[in-house]
Amino acid sequence: MKLLIFFFIFFSSSAFANFNFSKDLSFKSFDIEKFRKQLSSMVFNSEEWPENFVVDDRQYQIEYSINEELEKQVKRYLRRYRSDYTSIVVVDNNTGKVLTAIDYDKKEKDFGVSLSFSSTNPAASVFKVITAADLLENTDTSKETNFSFRGRGSTLYKYQLKNKKNRWTRTIPFKKAFAYSNNVIFGKAAISKTSPTSLMKMANKFGFNNDLLQLLDAGDSRLLIAESDYELAELASGFNKQTMISPLHGAMIASVIANDGIFKQPTVINSIKDIKQEREVWKPKYKLKRVISEDVADEIRDMMKLTVSRGTARGAFRPWKIKQIKDVEIGGKTGSITGGVPFGKRDWFISYAKPKNDASDKGISVCVMIVNVKKWYIKSTYLAKKIIQYYYHDLKKSSGS
Repeated sequence: MKLLIFFFIFFSSSAFANFNFSKDLSFKSFDIEKFRKQLSSMVFNSEEWPENFVVDDRQYQIEYSINEELEKQVKRYLRRYRSDYTSIVVVDNNTGKVLTAIDYDKKEKDFGVSLSFSSTNPAASVFKVITAADLLENTDTSKETNFSFRGRGSTLYKYQLKNKKNRWTRTIPFKKAFAYSNNVIFGKAAISKTSPTSLMKMANKFGFNNDLLQLLDAGDSRLLIAESDYELAELASGFNKQTMISPLHGAMIASVIANDGIFKQPTVINSIKDIKQEREVWKPKYKLKRVISEDVADEIRDMMKLTVSRGTARGAFRPWKIKQIKDVEIGGKTGSITGGVPFGKRDWFISYAKPKNDASDKGISVCVMIVNVKKWYIKSTYLAKKIIQYYYHDLKKSSGS
């Protein structure tokens, strides 16, 4: 009798006032690994984001981080410019939330999501951001360090890597080599100042060979360790077809630079709710890690801004072309290479955009990857500019933020 009275008083206390025996005692634990596996299979096979999902006879409601208005506008751009294959990823640098991840297949006239998370794409000169981070963080290199080169900067022949000088030898600072995507200087700098091991360690910090997404099995970006000086030069400059990344990873590389050297693990899911139990069973974790120092991130931002103002991306970002977003700081890195799956010539542009007058707002990162099979219709830099312009001039203004 005393035990019964104690039981009644204990469960009548404030801590258990809302306890529901029929609901709470039947609650099953959330099997996160099984959910992850089955949801990943569903998403990448259906090319859609299911809002309701059943696992082990339990029905779950999923809330995604996708910004519907932004994605609608991105789809309009993709229909209008009709490249063979296009993938666009937009990430909120402040939270790590994926705002848009959308693909377009011109032949099928269809939208999807799998290419945005697929690591079947040669990184090309996008990898120069990783190399720059390694050189600036771990060697005596600065953005003002001068390097000399012979021949065209867009090629990478073995003779160009030798330290011989002649009347055609030119010398430029490292920041210009970055802005103009000079393969020779990046190859020579890697051979003389860093090592395959150091470069691999920096790449791993940026997310290579690691799971990028929370709760979805996206493809891991991969690279092979260089076994010769020439392979090291190829790796450092992005002049190879073995270093593979996804468009999501491209956006995250830019996000690290915008976030002062901090990697925020991205997520495309805001929450998961067990419908029967009427309770939330999963939310993303706010996972942070420092990749490079704040000073190095600042130097790379300067080089990415130079790429946009005077380098390989300058055509799309002339001052008179971005009057509507003159108060937005934009930096980026281009890349171009033929290969990958689907096969074609990849035109990359990874970028960040953030307000100039608010240091606390880290803005967004945008990755545009276009795969051209026979001919090109639009440059990735131009499409990225349209997205950034829409986000800040139209979407942000209409929301009042």
